[in-house]
Amino acid sequence: MDDLTLVRDHTVYQCVMGSRAFGLATEASDTDRRGVYLAPTPLFWRFDKPPTHVEGPRDEEFSWELERFCELALRANPNILECLHSPLVERVTQVGEELLSLRGAFLSRRAHTSFSRYAASQRGKLFADVRVHGAPRWKHAMHLLRLLLSCRDLLRTGRLTVEAAPYRDRLLAVRRGELTWEEADAWMARLQEETEAALATTSLPPEPDRARVEDFLVRVRRASAA
Repeated sequence: MDDLTLVRDHTVYQCVMGSRAFGLATEASDTDRRGVYLAPTPLFWRFDKPPTHVEGPRDEEFSWELERFCELALRANPNILECLHSPLVERVTQVGEELLSLRGAFLSRRAHTSFSRYAASQRGKLFADVRVHGAPRWKHAMHLLRLLLSCRDLLRTGRLTVEAAPYRDRLLAVRRGELTWEEADAWMARLQEETEAALATTSLPPEPDRARVEDFLVRVRRASAA
């Protein structure tokens, strides 16, 4: 079974991500699709294991095997967690529905570390662009601000919201370069301070519910083997 067949025939969940899911799309925005496929259990009995991820078959499409997806979600990988909360779901099977029902099991205070680490990396790249080119890549600055807003609000509410409607106008202004870099960077710094404050009072548990997720994974592997 080739890699693309796994995606075509065994996808359990597929959604649209990126600017379209965030509510920040323009006419030039791509349609970024992300998915999860369940490799049939007998494929794991061979020396050559099924792939942990597959690109395609369409442009801007990327999928993870279910186990890899769950591993990354338990680590609070920002991109993976946001996939689970996309408002634009294109395909979902019974297994996919159960995966979505586990969204709360993946959420924990680990998100503060993973989101903050990713944000620091991206902010460093923006600073480098400013030093070299005199300005950041404004699209990247907008997406970093959206990520920081998402992390702050997750810690405040215990819920991960992907759609950025309340902040849409100002975020799009950043994308168009209508704010100065100093203004955008000050917003980033303020959001980081608010995120730290939210961590002190968050209702999120210290760790995700690994046992619940593992039980789900074992059950679907057994069902696939049967």
